[in-house]
Amino acid sequence: MKVLPFTIPKPENVTLYTEQYKGETFYEKLHQHKEIQISSVIVGEGTYIIGDCVGEFKEGDIFVIGENLPHVFKRDDAFEQQCEMSTVFFSKNSYGEHFFDLPEFEHFQNFFNNAILGYEVLSNKEELNLLLYNIKSLSKYEQFTSFLEILNIISSAQKRKLSSMINLKKYAGDEGKRMSDIFKYTMDNFHKEITLNEVADIANMTPNAFCRYFKQRTTKTFVNFLIDVRIGNACKLLAKNNDLSITEISYKSGFNNLANFNRKFKAVKGVTPSEYKKKH
Repeated sequence: MKVLPFTIPKPENVTLYTEQYKGETFYEKLHQHKEIQISSVIVGEGTYIIGDCVGEFKEGDIFVIGENLPHVFKRDDAFEQQCEMSTVFFSKNSYGEHFFDLPEFEHFQNFFNNAILGYEVLSNKEELNLLLYNIKSLSKYEQFTSFLEILNIISSAQKRKLSSMINLKKYAGDEGKRMSDIFKYTMDNFHKEITLNEVADIANMTPNAFCRYFKQRTTKTFVNFLIDVRIGNACKLLAKNNDLSITEISYKSGFNNLANFNRKFKAVKGVTPSEYKKKH
């Protein structure tokens, strides 16, 4: 199977595809697909990459991912339970090219406009999680009405935009595999020293060519992307492990200098690690 693009395995003549995933881990390869995706994390925690945004996910989180927006959810190795996620896949023209242009759905444009770069839903989560959890067991008609209610709630809910990627593109299979290999290597090894030479070898490029390649496709340098992954891991440890000192957390997250960790953390999060730990 090609890593990118990814084909949703929905049957023919299905306008709305629902999936109740349960397993040891989520699909951990960077992928994209032509459908819009609404996902609710029922069980699981770890790190996500959506577009050029790196963050952490946990139980109860809800994400909207636009068409052809590259993404991956990687479960934390320390999380030993089975993961579970409820997802709805659909296209804007699933019910006809102009269905969502009807006056009755004018407020849905907020949903579709924001979906392009992906966002996390911050409000009405309890109601949405219940709707997304139950939708697969409904009849086709009930799925349709429940789906419209989900769009209605999300359209007016509070949101946090995720990606800043402007030029979205469909990756060819080889390029998709290259980007997936880069992301997987980074997420598996961020706690150790990673040199540009190492990651350029993964991409089968010279370091200079790799730097240009990565920046063109993610809008950020590889070094900044690596910092985002490390800071994301540090945030999870700061919020969960009261027994770990900030120095220990910095080393577990790939920083070999506490002063550098404090400086980078504040630049990304706007607060110091100590302030973040108190807040959570």
